[in-house]
Amino acid sequence: MSASDPGVGAFGPAVLSARIRVSPEDFRVEELDGFEASGEGEHLLLTIEKRGMNTGYVAGELARWAGVPEVAVGYAGLKDRHAVTVQRFSVQLPGREAPPLETLERDGLRVLAQARHRRKLPRGALAGNRFMLVLRDVEGGRDAIEARLQEIGRRGVPNAFGEQRFGHGGGNVGKALAMFAGKRVGREQRSMLLSAARSALFNQVLAARVADGSWDSGMEGEVWALEGSRSVFGPEPMSDDIARRLAAFDIHPTGPLWGRGELRTEGACRELELAALDDVGSVKLREGLERAGLEQERRALRVRAGGLEWDWVDGTSLRVAFSLPPGSYATSVLAQLGAIEDAASLQ
Repeated sequence: MSASDPGVGAFGPAVLSARIRVSPEDFRVEELDGFEASGEGEHLLLTIEKRGMNTGYVAGELARWAGVPEVAVGYAGLKDRHAVTVQRFSVQLPGREAPPLETLERDGLRVLAQARHRRKLPRGALAGNRFMLVLRDVEGGRDAIEARLQEIGRRGVPNAFGEQRFGHGGGNVGKALAMFAGKRVGREQRSMLLSAARSALFNQVLAARVADGSWDSGMEGEVWALEGSRSVFGPEPMSDDIARRLAAFDIHPTGPLWGRGELRTEGACRELELAALDDVGSVKLREGLERAGLEQERRALRVRAGGLEWDWVDGTSLRVAFSLPPGSYATSVLAQLGAIEDAASLQ
């Protein structure tokens, strides 16, 4: 099982095959704002709908439009080019008005809202993302597909890191190993490769938890994550209260984001994590992350697809919509349905 799809099969065999992103409109993502604009300040918050443009490109266009350095432009998250996306940007304009918006808008880029704010929009300052996806050329029984979607809505899905984290063909993990072996890389690439190494190890543990069925139920020695927070607690044994909170999606089992220090888990949970990461490649990744100075952290093994809904556009096209918290991937939901070909990757 590859590092980018460790949760495949959490609910049994595939129930469909399909294609995604046949056109950008088939993959729509809207950021869920993490705060309201203050209404005053030297930063202009712009809610922008873009088509066929990635976030970095739009940030550069905003800097040129406003006549400011690109460092004066902020955004909460990165969004794909092969999609229609709605996200906020901030532009620092101390002591002056913005140029006319019509000089910014063009085919594929329009401003939906604007407001003043006191601070630059920082990375991660969003409540999540709402995905509205259309699967084309769907093959599979409609009853089985809808039963799987109902199960996903009821239980959540394995919270895997998506293939975007690992680069083309998953090559970032190999590059991380080369970096740990002494190859010099730039600061920005170093950060990306450290994230890829950590994510690969997490996905391996998640794969082991999916294989034994404990990814959404917990096990002896478990450390728990609070929903909507980076806070964790435990290890704490299963109890009536833990079981109630788990069923209510108030807490989730966790896996390691590797770094220096001892694993926080105990007993069977700790044994599983160490066993999942005892191959030669994983040991090298672990040692490299420890030398790089990262500390042990935890990430929820389960994520809820909030507000999950679906409808059939026609006999072979299925529209699915759901919300995910920051740092979770739509591919984690789609992977539980079956084999879905990304048409944009073939272009």
